[in-house]
Amino acid sequence: MKILAIESSCDETAAAIIQDGRKILSSIVDSQVETHALYGGVVPEIASRRHMEAIVRVTDLACQQAGIQPPQVDAVAATCAPGLIGALLVGANFGKALAFSLSKPFIPVHHIRGHIAANYLAFPALKPPFLTLVVSGGHSLLVLVKDYTAFEILGGTRDDAAGEAFDKVARVLGAGYPGGPKIDSMAQGGDASKYKLPHAKVKDAPLDFSFSGLKTAVINLAHNAAQKGETLDKSALAAAFCHAVVDTLVPRLELAAKQTGIQQIVCAGGVAANSWLRQALQAMAEKLGASLYLPPLSLCGDNAAMIGSQAYYEYLAGNIGTTLQNAFATAEIQENICVKIS
Repeated sequence: MKILAIESSCDETAAAIIQDGRKILSSIVDSQVETHALYGGVVPEIASRRHMEAIVRVTDLACQQAGIQPPQVDAVAATCAPGLIGALLVGANFGKALAFSLSKPFIPVHHIRGHIAANYLAFPALKPPFLTLVVSGGHSLLVLVKDYTAFEILGGTRDDAAGEAFDKVARVLGAGYPGGPKIDSMAQGGDASKYKLPHAKVKDAPLDFSFSGLKTAVINLAHNAAQKGETLDKSALAAAFCHAVVDTLVPRLELAAKQTGIQQIVCAGGVAANSWLRQALQAMAEKLGASLYLPPLSLCGDNAAMIGSQAYYEYLAGNIGTTLQNAFATAEIQENICVKIS
């Protein structure tokens, strides 16, 4: 089964054609990073307009790369939640219209389910159940993947997501946007012990995260140094920040693995590209004797290939949308978004 997938939840316009949920026939990503870097972050209205400008071209390129014509696909899928609502509507409405014009099924896909499904493309033998650490710009979750379309949230952030904290810290350190790779690069060779940063715990919720205090501590350190005319060791502070984020995430994932007894551990989302996190996850997996699945860097960020992978399993589960399918800025991963029609 060949699925033409569309992703437009934030600042990448992407299209891909995926076969049977496991094979990438094509994958095109048109990034808006340079545009939004001028503003230090994503400007929703600009993102929506750029999606409108790029989506037809990107879809044509995906078909050309796969060597097929649109009528040859078996279904069309698009990210319908969560994300920037204006951006989502561009991809969702384009996908619906294309599916209708081709008389093909339309499959709405949850963006975070897609991030998890990126691992199916990288590791064809991977099957549920498994434990997933989801770390992206807007989400930090511990998820038990019971089946391809059955999810249970074990823990999550109480405030900022890890990726959001990276962006805000990068801004205050003058690293630029996007914050994740900038801070990772800045932290290389830095002395993580030079600055003391909080490693937050949530009382009575051992699997939950909190990054607000950590973010604020870095901002205060930077502002105090500026006010006193002191030179800030940005590399050391970036390293301390990366260490604190990892020390917040990995022990909770380890605890969840011990509590559930799950021996398959997956990481997903943009922050999964962070070198500090990847090293810590490798060490944790070796300690537990667990199998670790880390997506290649090309599949960590937003892309349509991951949406096409998850769409295949949504289709098998009967989660088919209609022309009334809406898009939603927020939706929990366990929700079946295709039933939310208006």
